[in-house]
Amino acid sequence: MNNVHGDIDVLQTLSTLLRGASARAEEATRDRYAIELIDQKIREADTALRTAKAGLASLIQRERAERRQLDALTARTADLTERARQALADGRDDLAAEAAEAIARQEDEANQRQETLARLEARVIRLRGTVETAHRRLFDLRQGATAARALRREQDLQTRLRSTNLGQSPAAEAQDLIDRVLSRDDPGEEADILSDIDRDLNDVALPERLADGGYGPPTRTRAADVLARLKTQN
Repeated sequence: MNNVHGDIDVLQTLSTLLRGASARAEEATRDRYAIELIDQKIREADTALRTAKAGLASLIQRERAERRQLDALTARTADLTERARQALADGRDDLAAEAAEAIARQEDEANQRQETLARLEARVIRLRGTVETAHRRLFDLRQGATAARALRREQDLQTRLRSTNLGQSPAAEAQDLIDRVLSRDDPGEEADILSDIDRDLNDVALPERLADGGYGPPTRTRAADVLARLKTQN
C-alpha cells in the first residue's frame, strides 16, 4: 500500500513539473513572438471594429427609414384629420366616419412604428458607444504596439552591443584581435637575432669581437675611426 501511495505521489509530482514546464515554454514562446502576437490581436480587434461599424451603419439606416415612414404616416393622418373635420362641418357624417376609421388604423400603426423607432434609437446609442470605446481601445493598442516595437529594437541593439551567452560582443572580439596582432613578435627582429645566432655558431663574429677588444686590426670601419680621421683633416 505504501508503494502505491509513493507511486501516486511521484506521478503527481511529475504531472506538476510537466505543467510547470509547459507553462514556462508557452510563456517563453509568447515573449519571443510578442510583437507578432500583438499585431495579430490588433488585426482581430480591427476586424471586430469594422464589423461593429457596419452593424451600426445598418441600424442607423433602419432608424432613418423608420423615421421617414413615421413622418409620412403622421403627415397623412394630419391631412386626413383635417379633411374629416371639413366633412363633419358640411354634414357628411358618412365620409367623416370612414375617415375616422382610417385615422384610428393610422394612429395604431404610428404607435407601433414609434415603439420600433425607440428601440432602434436605443440600439444605435448602445452600439455607437461600443464602437467609440472599441475605436479608442484600438488606437491605444496601436500606440502601445508602436512603443513595444521601439523597445524591442532597442533591446536587440543592446543585446548586440553587450556580451551574449554565445561569446564576446563584436567590440570585445575586435579588441582581442588587435591585442593578438600587437603581441606578435617582429619577424624582422627575429630574423636579425637568428642571423646573429648563426654568425656566433660559425665563429664569424669572433674576429669582430676581438677587434672591438683591441686585439688585431679592425674588421670593419667604425664610426669612431671616421670621426677621428675627420678631426685630423681639419
